[in-house]
Amino acid sequence: MDSLFTPSSIAVVGASSASGKIGNTILSNLLSAGYSGSLYPVNIRGGNICGIDSYKQISEIGRPVDLAVIAIPRDAVLGAFRELLELGVGSVVVITAGFKEVDHEGWLLETELAKLARDNGVNLLGPNCLGIINSRGGVNASFATGNPDTGSIGFFSQSGALCVAVLDWALGTKIGFSKFVSLGNKAVINEASMLEYLGNDPDTKVILGYVENIEDGREFMKQAAKVSMKKPVLMMKAGTTPAGARAASSHTGAMAGSDKACDAAFRQSGVIRVEKLDELFNLARAFSLQDLPQGPNLGIVTNAGGPGILAADACTESVMRMPTFSPETIGELQRMLPGYASVYNPVDLLSSADAETYGRAVRIVGHDPAVNSLLMIIAPSVDLDLAEVAEAVVEAMAEVNKPVFCCLMGRRKSGPARDIFAEAGIPVYDFPKQAVRAMGCMHKYAVWKGRPPRTFITPEHDLEAARELVDNAVRSGASELVEFQARDIVTAYGLPTPESDLARSGDEAVAIADQLGYPVVLKIASPEISHKSDVGGVRTGLNSAEEVRAAFWDITARTQRLRPDAYIAGCLVQQMASEHSREVIVGFRRDKQFGPLLMFGLGGVYVEILKDISFRLAPLAVEDAGEMVREIRSYMLLKGVKGGEPVDFEAITDVLIRMSCLASDFPEIYEAEFNPVLVNSEEALVADARMTVVDISAGATDESDERE
Repeated sequence: MDSLFTPSSIAVVGASSASGKIGNTILSNLLSAGYSGSLYPVNIRGGNICGIDSYKQISEIGRPVDLAVIAIPRDAVLGAFRELLELGVGSVVVITAGFKEVDHEGWLLETELAKLARDNGVNLLGPNCLGIINSRGGVNASFATGNPDTGSIGFFSQSGALCVAVLDWALGTKIGFSKFVSLGNKAVINEASMLEYLGNDPDTKVILGYVENIEDGREFMKQAAKVSMKKPVLMMKAGTTPAGARAASSHTGAMAGSDKACDAAFRQSGVIRVEKLDELFNLARAFSLQDLPQGPNLGIVTNAGGPGILAADACTESVMRMPTFSPETIGELQRMLPGYASVYNPVDLLSSADAETYGRAVRIVGHDPAVNSLLMIIAPSVDLDLAEVAEAVVEAMAEVNKPVFCCLMGRRKSGPARDIFAEAGIPVYDFPKQAVRAMGCMHKYAVWKGRPPRTFITPEHDLEAARELVDNAVRSGASELVEFQARDIVTAYGLPTPESDLARSGDEAVAIADQLGYPVVLKIASPEISHKSDVGGVRTGLNSAEEVRAAFWDITARTQRLRPDAYIAGCLVQQMASEHSREVIVGFRRDKQFGPLLMFGLGGVYVEILKDISFRLAPLAVEDAGEMVREIRSYMLLKGVKGGEPVDFEAITDVLIRMSCLASDFPEIYEAEFNPVLVNSEEALVADARMTVVDISAGATDESDERE
């Protein structure tokens, strides 16, 4: 995309001599940014625009251009694009709005525009966007107000209005950008494209993004996983609530997928997700200015006890730790400070501390071998010269060679000190929690970068048998496969199930129970009833023939009364699991943007009540499966409490991996659920299963929002 960011020639189609018009602003921004290449304003009236003679027609330019920026009415865009193709063009930015975000006609125009771009190898940004800025290259092909400072942050956003706000905010906080991109409708260039480009951009140290939907989830994950191993990727995903998702859809003309799937995608590809814009830039400041810490241990130096306590609390709530200083460090601090000062972590220098005291404290604490990074908290006091403190800290920092962060409490007198810290590349925050949060994210990212490669395995399974079963279900029009229908697929994937058989009468139920051995479980068998407990369709702990016979007639009669429309095949008689077994749930549903989203949590009726569930996207690595199990709040129940035996975690991991394999093998299975999976210290048994099957050959897709 060099022709987009470092063009040697730019045509502005729709350039205007009228101040305030978008075409005029774009041309003015290019000139004010110091663009040194050839500029070709195009305006149907001709004339001189911003001191440059314009062209009435694109064809009059008479030579290929690297980049064209289009800012003309929607219905003229396609024609202009075709003229540019005849002229020869590498990249095109379409500022114009009114495409798929507005109506069906706009969608058709955008589809044709994207096809033309792809067929001719043209990089297309937009439509409905603000434009692009390359601060180092002197390119401001946007209608934003002002030119941002040059920095090492690459930023892209789906919202043009948000770009305007961010630029205005950045100009007031001295945050600089390497590249600044408004994606708009993402007809061709999307977030995955930007990740790939910025990941290879030597001017970009940290990547920030704001998205409302992700066009190609799999490609996004692929690029994010590669890029995040080289530099941090921080993303804010809007549309997390139903109301937000509807607003995002109307804004971009594209449907948003599950937020849980997006969260899993970020987690598995190393993207750091943030919830608020101020946090996005707080973290960006840290990543762009400081090296990654070598561990979680934080040394805190303050001149006020209260802020020090707040910092300690923030550490407790995060991954950061406050180590005990070495005896040598404590001894040096004791010799330097009054006897009533705190020489332990956090170090309280007292309100009487001056610049020299701060400088010495940075050196002493910074050289402690247990400390990986430092946080300097500076509260204003009557006689304290904040600028002198800043200079002392900066001078001492050069001798420490560890990440140093600063929290300047107060704004009125801290301006000069903030400038000194900014010049030295030390991130400054208003409050301790902001700083600790940033340092914690940097540590987690360092851990993620240093983790060993993921382990992917394909367990043995009978794919041909499973394929025949799924194909038969599709041919028969069966959209829902319940337990007695789905268990053969479960078995084909090597998943153990309790011994069971289908009984069509009370006598058959007794005969099967006698064969299996008591106690047994009876479950209603109906292809139209997936949640058996809703109709009282389950009986457990049946210990005799009489109990089995009575339960059979009670279950079937009750179900007929409650669901007279349902076909009842009989009852499934199942071997009773160990009384020490715990119930968990394993399932998946296909997300429209990212594919199969797997879930794990406590099973049975608890899943609806507690909603204690973890999520990952297929294919699962062995490590992913283990993390899913450990993430749920009820993990300690599975480990065993008050003398209880821990469950077989390897068996749970095996079920998750096989479910991931099933989801990847069969796009026809829209969703599947094993609930409960009965786990104990020796095994994991799939006691119940259901699946939803769609006919993808007939045009059915997994993108139906009716199911959400």
